[in-house]
Amino acid sequence: MLIHVMYPDKKYDYVKDFMLDTLIESEKITSFRRSSGWIALGVDPVRSRTSKMTHRDVERRQSLLNTH
Repeated sequence: MLIHVMYPDKKYDYVKDFMLDTLIESEKITSFRRSSGWIALGVDPVRSRTSKMTHRDVERRQSLLNTH
């Protein structure tokens, strides 16, 4: 699926959906279009698929996985 994005120089492009997280995290785009409209990075809430877990999150997840 292609996602409509806008770069900092105000140019528009379409990118493959799997590239979106990388572009957001590297701050190479300023906004992208969802079905509900344009999302401005740094203004509108964005959920990243590659959220960073803390050490505590890892420990909690491991303890849940280790219960049989």
